[in-house]
Amino acid sequence: MRLTEKQAETIRQIVRNEAGDVAGVRLFGSRLDDHLHGGDIDLMLEMAEPVGNPALVSARLAALVSRAMQGRKVDVLISAPNLKCLPIHEIAREEGVLL
Repeated sequence: MRLTEKQAETIRQIVRNEAGDVAGVRLFGSRLDDHLHGGDIDLMLEMAEPVGNPALVSARLAALVSRAMQGRKVDVLISAPNLKCLPIHEIAREEGVLL
């Protein structure tokens, strides 16, 4: 995994602040491959409760994490009971690492 423990903790803290203690966050995508360089940070926010205005939640979380990671591009996918489950959600669950 190409995140330091400090970076992972920063992401966890941002998620706790924005989505609460019960939210989970998974890292998936190219950042899981230690042999690659660069690349964006792909995250999936896992929520047990329905999410109102998921686009705003996703954009806000992406901006906060990006700022904390010195401008690195961040993509945030949301999994919640009221949102459609797409194939990318399954990939993130199967291949992703819980932070």
